[in-house]
Amino acid sequence: MNIAIIGATGYSGVELLRFLQHHPHVERCHLYSSSQDGMALSQSFPHTGENRGNVLRKMAIEQIAAANDVVFFATPPGVSSELAPSLIEKGIKVIDLSGDFRLKDGTVYEKWYKRPAAEHSYLQKAVYGLSEWNRTEIRKAQLLANPGCYPTATLLGLAPLVQNGLIEEQSIIVDAKSGVSGAGRKASLNTHFSEINENVKIYKVNEHQHIPEIEQMLKLWNEHIQPITFSTHLIPMTRGIMATIYAQAKVELSLETLLDLYKTSYETAHFVRVRNSGQFPATKEVYGSNYCDIGIAYDERTGRITVVSVIDNLVKGAAGQAVQNFNVMMGWNESEGLKVAPIYP
Repeated sequence: MNIAIIGATGYSGVELLRFLQHHPHVERCHLYSSSQDGMALSQSFPHTGENRGNVLRKMAIEQIAAANDVVFFATPPGVSSELAPSLIEKGIKVIDLSGDFRLKDGTVYEKWYKRPAAEHSYLQKAVYGLSEWNRTEIRKAQLLANPGCYPTATLLGLAPLVQNGLIEEQSIIVDAKSGVSGAGRKASLNTHFSEINENVKIYKVNEHQHIPEIEQMLKLWNEHIQPITFSTHLIPMTRGIMATIYAQAKVELSLETLLDLYKTSYETAHFVRVRNSGQFPATKEVYGSNYCDIGIAYDERTGRITVVSVIDNLVKGAAGQAVQNFNVMMGWNESEGLKVAPIYP
């Protein structure tokens, strides 16, 4: 197949290329940029080398549709909602890594993203690509909304509890921390070395645009779920997300019961690894890979469950999950092109 990556000069875009150029079912990756037509990708990312095929092309819809079977959008919000409909109408499959098609309610999107929403019909057409929990719909998708990085870690961590009604619906608290690459490649004061080095910052308190995305999925699993408390922090590292999740158990449980539940829930999930009792994952242990590692604790004194979920925000939280969804859409093994171990140390 021929694949288009729109937004190839961003971190998620170049990660897509890293996986897709070695994918057994991909013949060519065509790279597109809004501002660097004709330039070699190596001018933005020297580590990609002087590959003659890695030349950036202009974003002309007719040419993109004619040359490609599947289009990945690794773009800021607002780009895919404008360009994707024309490709979809030409029969092209679209996998969108931005947030443009994740929320079904356009008014909710406009409230949290502070920009116009995509056309309603495309919001309804889009399939939410949380790979482990939505495979049936993903297989039929033409337009796929790849989940955000924080929602991926959070939802994978919460799914077994919420789907089985084990926690008080109003008790969910998520304390999430991310490496700086989650903010993208464009320089800003908040990600300046002097600002982030040896520092930890909370940001977007009660305002993060991933909150409604998480709540939308939780309510699909359990209609009684109430609004969550969700806090995000920037920490001085490049990659990785750790979501530490707290929730009150409805009935007295045991750690063994919870571990059995999680291991059963994810026994067929190639990229979710549940730790044994007393073991908790670290972000370095999934670095560069498509894994989500989960650890669980239960406090018998308070009746509170703690779930620790870690991912690489650029892989399982973006490009890797997009490739995983690509595989599911095409009916291939989910791990095609993703069979890489984490980089450690």
